[in-house]
Amino acid sequence: MTTIQRLLHTARTVAVVGLSGNELRASHFVGYYLKRHGYQVIPVNPRETEILGERSYPSLSEIPGHVDIVNVFRAPSALPEIAREAVAIGAGALWCQFGVLDDEGFRIATDGGLPVVADRCLKIEHARYLGRMHWLGFNTHRITSVRTGLQ
Repeated sequence: MTTIQRLLHTARTVAVVGLSGNELRASHFVGYYLKRHGYQVIPVNPRETEILGERSYPSLSEIPGHVDIVNVFRAPSALPEIAREAVAIGAGALWCQFGVLDDEGFRIATDGGLPVVADRCLKIEHARYLGRMHWLGFNTHRITSVRTGLQ
């Protein structure tokens, strides 16, 4: 079983670093999707107190309990510090969303014993491997193109 498949099948808690309260942001939609599919989503954003009905923490080190996946929606330059924190809290894995690429951050995580998934979207991989894809695209059960009247 690949690392991605193993993580998807065994993880229960996902700390989303950079989760936004703005519904139009990709991080919010991914968090919403994960929560809807049974994962405990833990927001990590020092600018928010609550996101998706969950308490938001300013940093990984302040989360009580175990984190299976640290999912990163931050600039690549923030990754080394996030990787250090993920190792320090004993997280199960470091997952870096599209474009979150930093060799030092990857090295810190792997040297600390964490599997690293890079340049992949957790929502897309979940849909791919656990059958949540619709033949026309992602089955989000939402209309994404709202029209204003007849055309």
